[in-house]
Amino acid sequence: MNAAGDHWSYEAVQALLSLAREGAPVSVISLKLKRPVTEVRAKLNDLGITPAAEV
Repeated sequence: MNAAGDHWSYEAVQALLSLAREGAPVSVISLKLKRPVTEVRAKLNDLGITPAAEV
């Protein structure tokens, strides 16, 4: 749905932060936000957030 490099809206960043705080793994965040795993990892890295481990 979103191409790599798409702008992150305020709402999308808030959803990302909320899911990361809940401990959701990157694969789950990727599915919920309909963004590639690599894009989610990159944004979390930009924000200085370490994602939860995949289980």
